[in-house]
Amino acid sequence: MKTPDVDLQAVRREWLRRTEAEYRSSATTAQVSLWLLQLGAPPPLIREGLRIVNDELKHAELSYRVYQKAGGTAHAALAREGLGAARARASLEHDLLHVAAQVFCLGETAAVRLFHRLRARCSVPVARTALDRVLRDEVRHRDFGWAMLEWLLTLDSAPELRASLEQALPSMLAGLARSYGGMIDEAQIHEHEARFSPAVRAWGLMPPSEYRQAIALCMQRDLRPRFAKLAVRIL
Repeated sequence: MKTPDVDLQAVRREWLRRTEAEYRSSATTAQVSLWLLQLGAPPPLIREGLRIVNDELKHAELSYRVYQKAGGTAHAALAREGLGAARARASLEHDLLHVAAQVFCLGETAAVRLFHRLRARCSVPVARTALDRVLRDEVRHRDFGWAMLEWLLTLDSAPELRASLEQALPSMLAGLARSYGGMIDEAQIHEHEARFSPAVRAWGLMPPSEYRQAIALCMQRDLRPRFAKLAVRIL
């Protein structure tokens, strides 16, 4: 099947965006791994963070390969100020808590749901190879986030950390929903879906409505039960 030019433009945009996102994830995980070292976290947790840094770099390489296969020639836009995680709170424990929750517990848990759907109807070999690797790794990345959060909630400052997390979670969850189609109205949803031909899906893309469905399922079946297991209330 020959993919129309308009479809390939969408494919190139999305896979270049993914390339940039994976580089940013690698940088964030490198920063998190340093913070874990500075806090004297268990060595297995630190080693897993360092392993994930390499995973994310590999994901970026695979994503860029898909972009090139679709005819892309531009370089990924990687502003230095957007790489890594900045200190923003009074203690390193609080900074790590918020990054662990938002980037790993929420982001990577949602990613497992999302990439499972993206992979299901992907048949272009180079894109399928990328999604196979990403989906396999995301399960470990998700588990890393929850292991970090569980460890943080064993520290002497756990009561303050728990309270801070519970206060921030509603905003984090709302941001997660907005990131995946939450700001698109119904008219725009239909417009977007009209452009999603089987040829585009074969490259590992899907319309906003499916992103919304995956996030809703993640909220109900993954996030709320996992936070409840750690006795973290979602206000």
